[in-house]
Amino acid sequence: MGCGSCSTGGCAPAGCKSNGSCMTDGGCSKLDVYDWFANIDMPSNFQAFNIVEVRFKGSRKDFYRNVDQLYLELGELVCVESGSGGYDVGHVTMTGEMVRLQMKKRHVTPESSEIKKIYRKASPLDVDKWKVAKELEHENMHRARTIALQLKLNMKLSDVDYQGDKTKATFYYTADDRVDFRELIKKLAEEFKVRIEMRQIGMRQEASRLGAIGSCGRELCCSTWLTDFKTVSTAAARYQNLSLNTLKLAGQCGKLKCCLNFELDTYMDALKDIPDDVKELKTKIGSAYLQKTDIFKKMMWFSYRGSDNWVALPAIRVKEIIALNKNGDFPDDLSNVTVQPILVERILDYDNVVGQDSLTRMDERNKKKKKSNNNNRNKNRSKPQSATEGNASKPAGQTSTRNNSNSRPPHRAANNNRPPNNAADNSTNEKPKE
Repeated sequence: MGCGSCSTGGCAPAGCKSNGSCMTDGGCSKLDVYDWFANIDMPSNFQAFNIVEVRFKGSRKDFYRNVDQLYLELGELVCVESGSGGYDVGHVTMTGEMVRLQMKKRHVTPESSEIKKIYRKASPLDVDKWKVAKELEHENMHRARTIALQLKLNMKLSDVDYQGDKTKATFYYTADDRVDFRELIKKLAEEFKVRIEMRQIGMRQEASRLGAIGSCGRELCCSTWLTDFKTVSTAAARYQNLSLNTLKLAGQCGKLKCCLNFELDTYMDALKDIPDDVKELKTKIGSAYLQKTDIFKKMMWFSYRGSDNWVALPAIRVKEIIALNKNGDFPDDLSNVTVQPILVERILDYDNVVGQDSLTRMDERNKKKKKSNNNNRNKNRSKPQSATEGNASKPAGQTSTRNNSNSRPPHRAANNNRPPNNAADNSTNEKPKE
């Protein structure tokens, strides 16, 4: 998005070595095209298709006839015929048989007289004049906005596109109603000394030309690959069970997001198995009202009036109860219905056995290590406290064995006055002397 023909201006994007003309997938071109026939060898007598596709600023593309049979490559600058006189400069985006398929898609016949021709390859003088014209666009757009405000016109100038020969400028604007800009054209022609063309576009076309970042975090689809704008209604959001909040459903252009239509067909196919207009189911206990619907699981939740408990029912069972209610029959209770759990077949693949994909695995280990260290410190602190408490509880004159290793225990000290056991035995065994 940084080449000289895009809306952001500049010569080459950062890191690009082809000056914006590489034309590869994901390059700086807005609407890149991949040539599937590039590596296919054609017959020797094969005549190449003489129409090429040329891209200009923004998403503007057109087909041009190569009447002089010039050898053109992708990304090459060429001077082409302009509809209002003079010439324009653009990049070649498609050549060969791919152009034939693209013309068939856009319903353009190769024999059409509306297809203009290619004059020549752009010379260095043409490229310099084209770059000078592109450098004037940003400054002249702000000057034109100031003139429009002075004339009190209810319009918004969003972009300006200079022709390659610097003889014409096209101003794009958005407005709610029709605007009489005849006086504005006179003022702009006197100011810029070029032919002026005013072209009104919609909000979506404006977002496509300017570009922005969507709520998904990616670049807008309309400014990268989306070329046709289909109508989007709130029914698309209703079918997908989305909240009807205009702030969330609106895009950068202020209209409903185009991506609401991307998955609509999938939801419509899934809704075929779910009954329509189900508001309540009648049972012998009372009426149960619909609270929630899971489209892809084909499950519906009902609850009785005044009850906070929701009962999940498959869509098939709901159809059966509806058929019973039409015949005048009522089931006993919805809670008696047993729902078969959906078994998902496990696919044997990479199994995380060591927890290496967890971002907080090191934090948990550090927490456990720190906790064990704190427990050991508490134990070491509690040991001397228990020893001092034991000494305090003993009577005076007695000390702990740890404090005085030379002192004997009290019960051993009390037995010092008693004779040894052997002496006592000898005294008892001796006979008295006669």
